[in-house]
Amino acid sequence: MPQRPMVTRNGNLVRSSYWNGVSIGDAVVVDGTRERRQSWVFVAHVRNESTLDEWVEVRGGRAGEAKGRSFRPEMIYPIAARKRARIVGQSLAIAPMLPLS
Repeated sequence: MPQRPMVTRNGNLVRSSYWNGVSIGDAVVVDGTRERRQSWVFVAHVRNESTLDEWVEVRGGRAGEAKGRSFRPEMIYPIAARKRARIVGQSLAIAPMLPLS
């Protein structure tokens, strides 16, 4: 059963558990030299309302790791974008995976 999206506010930071079609625990691909070969899951999307900066928090890494990292939204792709060692398609920041209704 899917969890409801949660939005929390701490000062100027707004942290959401749902962003552009992915929610907590969904597998994503990070477009980075080393990060592309590792496994990542979505944790949260964070936006600083005073500076308008935003980033995506993920958890994972190499096999057996569970380190937390944050990346710019344009570096985050859906898991279907990984084709062997390449990434095809657009990032979630440009092309969200919204449900068809």
